[in-house]
Amino acid sequence: MQSPLFAYTEQQSQDRYAVQNPQLLRVALTGHDDVLARKGAMVAYQGLIEFDGEYESHGQRQTRAVTGEGLDLMRCSGQGTVYLANLAQYIHVVDVDHDGMTVDGDYVLALDSALHSEVVAVDSEYGISGSGKYQLNISGRGKVALMTSGQPLMMEVTPDKYVNADADAVVAWSSALRVQMQAQTHSSGVRRRRGSTGEGWELSFLGQGFALVQPSEVMPPQHAEIGQGLAAQYGVGGNGAYGQNQANDWSR
Repeated sequence: MQSPLFAYTEQQSQDRYAVQNPQLLRVALTGHDDVLARKGAMVAYQGLIEFDGEYESHGQRQTRAVTGEGLDLMRCSGQGTVYLANLAQYIHVVDVDHDGMTVDGDYVLALDSALHSEVVAVDSEYGISGSGKYQLNISGRGKVALMTSGQPLMMEVTPDKYVNADADAVVAWSSALRVQMQAQTHSSGVRRRRGSTGEGWELSFLGQGFALVQPSEVMPPQHAEIGQGLAAQYGVGGNGAYGQNQANDWSR
């Protein structure tokens, strides 16, 4: 059998995390350190690998119910190779060090089991209930695989060069940065989007570090309903969907 498809065979690597192609992650397991991956993200594996639901404490379940933020994970253990992907998102491996990283949990594909995560709040400067944003702070030493809709932009933040970004386009940032959620608007109702521009809430980053921004203001919804009614129009979950998108094409 011959086909151009044979150009997409497995890429050999000595690295624990290796990007097989821009939208597929290869993780090598040696039987010692487990990997926590997004539930349902496994697309293939080789070797003696076990998959188990990751335990979530009562406090973590309560936090998720209140904030909507958290990680829905499975534990991958054993010896072999696991291939992970989610909705053909672009995948990026990040080394987390003592500085830590703050990330939107929707964009986490996998992480080392030794890393610690906790929910943190980014408050609105207007103090309006419900207008803030909750994120995950990941600390410790290890690797995290992030996902973006399209190729992202890594923006450097310095004391003399702060960065503003659309709150729905921000994927992650250095935990050492000072962050505030704000809406620049000329209207008296700060809940409204900025005039007729279509722009709304933004995050302002100050200090020394980096902010990762994707070229899309939302991630494709995880469990969108297609059909009639509000559930189909807005989707199930925090990101929404469009019922007319029958082909599940999120590139347009």
